[in-house]
Amino acid sequence: MFAALVRAGLKDLQVYLEYGTPGGGRRLDALLVGAAPGGVLRLVIVELKQWQTCRILDTERVRRSDGRVTVHPVHQVAAYRSFFQHWRPQSAPELEVRGVVVLHNASAAEGAALSVGAGADAGVPVLTGGELAGHGETLARLLCCGDLAAPGAGQVEEFESIRWQPSSRLLDHVGADLEGHHAFALVGDQQDAFVEIRQAAARHLPGRHQATAAVGSGGGDGGGAVITVSGGPGSGKTALAVRLLGRLMRAHPATRPRFITPSGTLRAHLLDAVTGHGAARELFPSAGSLRSTARQTGALVIDEAQRIKRGGAAGLPRDLAAVVEHVPLAVIFLDERQIIRPDEGTTVAEIRTAARAMGRTHRHLELTGSFRCSGSAAYTAWVDHLLYGTPQPWTGHTGYELGLADDPFQLQEWIDQATTAGHTARTTAGFCWEWSRPGASGATALPLDIRIDARSTTPGGPPRTWRAAWNAARALTDPDGRLIAPHSQLWASHTGGHQQIGCIYTAQGLEYHHAGVIIGPDLTWNDGHWQAHPEESRDPALRHLTPTQYLPYALNTYRVLLTRGTHTTRIHTTDPATHHLLSQLIHPR
Repeated sequence: MFAALVRAGLKDLQVYLEYGTPGGGRRLDALLVGAAPGGVLRLVIVELKQWQTCRILDTERVRRSDGRVTVHPVHQVAAYRSFFQHWRPQSAPELEVRGVVVLHNASAAEGAALSVGAGADAGVPVLTGGELAGHGETLARLLCCGDLAAPGAGQVEEFESIRWQPSSRLLDHVGADLEGHHAFALVGDQQDAFVEIRQAAARHLPGRHQATAAVGSGGGDGGGAVITVSGGPGSGKTALAVRLLGRLMRAHPATRPRFITPSGTLRAHLLDAVTGHGAARELFPSAGSLRSTARQTGALVIDEAQRIKRGGAAGLPRDLAAVVEHVPLAVIFLDERQIIRPDEGTTVAEIRTAARAMGRTHRHLELTGSFRCSGSAAYTAWVDHLLYGTPQPWTGHTGYELGLADDPFQLQEWIDQATTAGHTARTTAGFCWEWSRPGASGATALPLDIRIDARSTTPGGPPRTWRAAWNAARALTDPDGRLIAPHSQLWASHTGGHQQIGCIYTAQGLEYHHAGVIIGPDLTWNDGHWQAHPEESRDPALRHLTPTQYLPYALNTYRVLLTRGTHTTRIHTTDPATHHLLSQLIHPR
């Protein structure tokens, strides 16, 4: 790339490699900055690909030569361009943005086909190795830099000082989508909490037409507030969190609201929900950027906060402490009984103590309703009695069904039938089997890692072995681009997910109509109590624990898995004693 710039006479342009956007949402291969005629700064986004060939599946996707399906690079560049257009603050210098895709190992024919395959003209040319071999003005023109001059030192400093923030138009559009999304409708105590948090926002944040809040000055001076919201499975924490983000975007845009969750799966679903807005990704920074985001936003919503890594430190995790200290309004959602790993775990008490020590106002809200499991608080109470107290018989609840599967074949047949009937139906299991990736590059089948023995269907017949695949680490498609298995983070909602088995890390925070649950050999019922078997776990973060240490994580894991269904749960367990216990508690209807 540098050699091409020299041959084109563009060596004096400012070049940024691996240019990162706020929150780590995107990382551009190269960004060229120069001065256009009239002195306006022009940015040229360069996306570098090493492909020799690729197959165009549709206008949005291509299959690379190694078999992997990825977004069409022209649309990838168009999304980067959208970021610069929609995140430039009014105080920033005027910018013109262009983009180009460079396939330096591909032929001219491959490049032309890729360009045509992008559909309607996106204004992003595709260059190949032969074209890059040129010199002078011709090469400069191909790189979209033909009329650029070196930027002045002041222009470079001005560009580098830009604090990218979403435009009010982008916030309006995304906020309206989130507030109007049917999956995030609020009822009962969700609505009560929503009103109370909105009132706190009105007290602590500037309104739509007011000046920007003093970001990063929330702690220690008595200003700002920290609100914690807790509730059990299905209490509506995530729906409330997302609706709140939508409201903050529209009512308090100057605060640059952000939403962070340690759950990669939940983040993927939120990005999927706003897929129509190419510049929206940075509104949902990764959990790894929590500390830097705390210094850049005036309003931050955090969901699944109990999963934030502690980093070995005592007290509140450092990343979360930065939020409490710097963010004028932080709304933190958590469920202390969804701590599933030893390096996680944040409590309301820890947040309250830290907030008061920093002079912050703290308010705690509890969601007690149940909006999953057909609103059956009876079922979630039954799960809690089963795992943490004294198991109770299931007496039933109108609109919710609980059943026991004698073997995994029966469970899979039920899932298949529910899917055929048009319902979302998924099976999850404890992490008790190896999880290998597809072997060959471009594989179109997942390894059948899960093996469970079942009794014969005929008297005296041989035992059967049920085999299944974990959800895919990356999306798998057939040669024509049809989806075989969605990416693990979208396993719970996208086509094909019912044919794979999910785990705690791909199910937490999500829901589906029918929930099948396999309780593996890591948790068994023995002599009237639960017994943990960490040696049966395949999670490297848990295998080294003692049975006593492992038990709460196993119980929390199965509590999450057992409360994902909105209408039905059916359980299979690999342990005979546990199956006997459940058969005594769950009577066929």
